[in-house]
Amino acid sequence: MTDLGGTSDVVTFAGDWEGPVVATSVHAGHGLRPEIAEAMVLDEATRLREEDPFTDRIAAVVTDRAVTSRSRFEADLNRPRREAVYRRPEDCWGLDVWHGGTLSRELFEGSLATYDAFYDALAPRLDALAERGPFVLLDVHSYNHRRDGADADPAPAEDNPEVNVGTASVDRQTFGPLVERFLADIRAGAPGCGPVDARENVSFQGRALAWFVHDRYPGVGCVLALEFKKTWMDEWTAEVDEERLSCLRTALAGTLPGLHEELERLR
Repeated sequence: MTDLGGTSDVVTFAGDWEGPVVATSVHAGHGLRPEIAEAMVLDEATRLREEDPFTDRIAAVVTDRAVTSRSRFEADLNRPRREAVYRRPEDCWGLDVWHGGTLSRELFEGSLATYDAFYDALAPRLDALAERGPFVLLDVHSYNHRRDGADADPAPAEDNPEVNVGTASVDRQTFGPLVERFLADIRAGAPGCGPVDARENVSFQGRALAWFVHDRYPGVGCVLALEFKKTWMDEWTAEVDEERLSCLRTALAGTLPGLHEELERLR
């Protein structure tokens, strides 16, 4: 892994970033800077459940990727900057996170610095990709589907696909065929694993990272925001189903040749 920007405390970059397909897993991190950890009352198990543990392992099928280590409870890199730091329970699913019920202004500003460091490091790499032509960023996340408890029934599958592909801000005129190719390829699944239920914009449509790319590189950058339902792990214990995770990794890897072909057509 190569740290190309001197920001290893917030983000490192794997690969040479020659493009044109890169990946992020911005909610995979679990770390906190010491002063944030000291101010936090939220128990670690609940925090881990609301993060996206192990999504960096899914994103790792892409050679060129950003690797982040900080928890979304320090700075949520997929929210707009004005919403990126959870200060009160209403900012984060009603959870009581901080001593005294709210985060201090000083700690808030420090967390905004974490947010800014990520985007300041990412932007020049994406700028270089955009100069060479169209590119795709696979923005890998996960989501809970058993919120009623460890022993409760999962949320209905009809409203919760195994992979939700967020494309709401994608330029469909330019990238429509690429999106359709990606959906067809990931739905095919992996050998011996069966098909994957992948659908667009059912529960998630893509947020700040997608907006950043699409605003900064119109007609050039395409973000596919991928929410993997936690069928490959127990969201209450964080135990990983290695077989299912391998199937999903292989299915995602199987989309890469098609993405490269579609990007080459756009060039």
